Amino acid sequence: MNVIPTRLPEVCIIEPRVFTDDRGYFFESFNRARFSDAIGQDVNFIQDNHSNSKQHTLRGLHYQLDQPQAKLVRVIQGRVFDVAVDIRKSSPTFGQWVGVELSAENQRQLWVPSGFAHGFLVLSESADFLYKVDNYWSPQSERRIIWNDPAIGIDWPVTEAPVLSAKDAAGVPLAQADTFA
Repeated sequence: MNVIPTRLPEVCIIEPRVFTDDRGYFFESFNRARFSDAIGQDVNFIQDNHSNSKQHTLRGLHYQLDQPQAKLVRVIQGRVFDVAVDIRKSSPTFGQWVGVELSAENQRQLWVPSGFAHGFLVLSESADFLYKVDNYWSPQSERRIIWNDPAIGIDWPVTEAPVLSAKDAAGVPLAQADTFA
């Protein structure tokens, strides 16, 4: 696997080694030992999630405060613009974001550690998005930051108003959000 650093030191792009021939391709999408070596920590994923979303859907920016979740995310059908935002007040990169296109074609994955808000925008007609998490979903711990907070300044590749859930539309600006120390 190839690990590509981003401008946020803890967030990284993972490119699996893909074996291609005239039959198609094969790759190992996750290997705990190799992944742990690559990011420098042992991660115990306990749940896999799968979402399907239509074009222009924006999910996020989500995080859990009391039961934070680290995520390893990838797309198996379609294309998304995937974003992580550092929401750790003590971090020198607090409030900064990184975005990367994930697609079935590029087979990239994004490692989003605890302490980061996460969201994605569907660029294709639809997208199937998979994510491994290291903590269970906790509705009482879930928080949302509004997707278009000018203080963060995410350069979303939007061509029209995104489709948001009612919960995501009610997200708060980072300045009003509960964040990590």
